[in-house]
Amino acid sequence: MAISMTPAAAERVRTFLHNRGKGLGLRVGVKTTGCSGLAYVLEFVDELNEDDQVFAQDDLNLIVDGKSLVYIDGTQLDFVKEGLNEGFQFNNPNVAGECGCGESFTV
Repeated sequence: MAISMTPAAAERVRTFLHNRGKGLGLRVGVKTTGCSGLAYVLEFVDELNEDDQVFAQDDLNLIVDGKSLVYIDGTQLDFVKEGLNEGFQFNNPNVAGECGCGESFTV
């Protein structure tokens, strides 16, 4: 079980953590919400929880709680720029469907 990130995503996370000045890494998780049932959550981590799994890549840590890992195992986090829009994109092989607005997914 693992998650990873592209070089573009790693650079963006590195910049955010540097500007923040502290943090063990970036938490990638899911929460129940939206039209399809699940939505991604990104947040900085200053302290690990008991059920966290840490995936080290280069000098960065992606941190996932055990409940979320079931839904995002194998996911690759990317950072994309399209015109004036930019943001993180989740390439999740477990997704069975997404809502029309793209804010939530189901597995």
